[in-house]
Parts: sequence; structure tokens; C-alpha cells
Amino acid sequence: MPEAISNTSPLVYLYRIQAIDWLPQLFRSVWTPTAVLEELKEGQRRGFDVPSPHRYPWLEVVDPRATPSEWLSLDLGPGEWAAMALALENRTRVILLDDLLARRTAQAASLRVWGTLKVLLEAKSQGLTERIEPLVDRLGETGMWLSTEIRERILALAGETASKA
Repeated sequence: MPEAISNTSPLVYLYRIQAIDWLPQLFRSVWTPTAVLEELKEGQRRGFDVPSPHRYPWLEVVDPRATPSEWLSLDLGPGEWAAMALALENRTRVILLDDLLARRTAQAASLRVWGTLKVLLEAKSQGLTERIEPLVDRLGETGMWLSTEIRERILALAGETASKA
């Protein structure tokens, strides 16, 4: 069973579709840096529907020792920087990221990257859910942008036929 490091968006999206509790079933441990906790607190302060990390005892707060200075010029948030820096220091862990620039940067650094959609695919493959189509649709309803092409590709990978475009 792999271990993971999560940025803010996978925690938020999985929480919003009531699938956040799959993380400890898919990963031996899940780390997140303090910067992610700060982003979640700010989201709560602004009234957004975000998880309260203290409700998830399996979510461990671990901070990186340093952040590569070349990443500071990228248009990424502090949570993404910190999560990717932590993943650089712990390369055996999967990093959970949804932002395209963050994903590309992490992949260029040879990190193992999963997004929220990959988490859903893994959950289905491990029998945590029978269908991901309703979850994919809820992701779209709760703020995740998904093109029709991506939606259809994910459902095809899951062995499901898309029932709406």
C-alpha cells in the first residue's frame, strides 16, 4: 500500500463528494504540510465548504525542510509548493495534486502524481465503490472543472459508459 502527500484541492474535492475517508483505505499514511492547513482554514474563514483537518486523525501534518527556489517564481500556491517540496524529500510517496501547472512541475521532477480522478479510479479498482460516474458528476457540481473529453476518458478507464455529456 503506497503512502501519500496531499495538496489542498484533492482534500477539498474528496470531502465535497464524501469520499475523503477513502484516503486511509488507499494509502498507508497521508501527510499534508502546514501550508495546506492554512489554506483550508482560510477557506473556512471565507465560508467555503472545506474539510476540518482535525476531524481526520489519519491526516498527519509534516512540513518540508526546504522549498526549491526555482519553484517560487511559478504561479502556484503555498500549499502546492510545500506539498511538492515534501514529495521531493520523500520520493516514494505519491503526491496528490489537481492543478495542471503543479502536476507538470511535479512530473518534471519525477514525482509520482495522482489527481482526485486517479483516487476515484483506485477506489473503484479496490472495491470501495461500484461506480465512479456519480462521483465524477458531483465533482463537476462542486467546482472541479472537467471537460467532456476528460469525463469520458475517466469513465472509460473505470469501465463505465458515460450516461450524459
